[in-house]
Amino acid sequence: MDRQLIDLLRANGRASYAELARQVGLSSPAVHERVGKLEAAGVITGYRAVVDPPSVGLDVTALIGVIESDSVDDTGLEAAMRDVPGIEDCWRVAGSEGYVLKVRVADIPALEATVNALNRIRGVARTRTTVVLSTKWEGRHG
Repeated sequence: MDRQLIDLLRANGRASYAELARQVGLSSPAVHERVGKLEAAGVITGYRAVVDPPSVGLDVTALIGVIESDSVDDTGLEAAMRDVPGIEDCWRVAGSEGYVLKVRVADIPALEATVNALNRIRGVARTRTTVVLSTKWEGRHG
């Protein structure tokens, strides 16, 4: 039941408790209680508006691999990366790169500034940038 509710909320985070109740066959108060428990347990971490990046001036998306120097403090590195504008997502990954970042910026000069800012962070040996040409889908669920 919880998985059903999670899937429905991922598809439409603005669904009312009554609407969710109809779809899963429970009462609105029961759905309200279950969703509240999922939120309290940290399973549901928030709700957000999904926007079209170009419509808000973010025309360039890139994936940036961060290669760490040998003696790096992960905590300090992660805190410093969090402060770099334009980074939307940060993943710790296996392989030659320690992190992969998803970056959205207005244009190529802004991307260059982001890459330069990353390369100035203590603990970053180098970066590898892949510019996204087009997005076929994103945030896929189900």
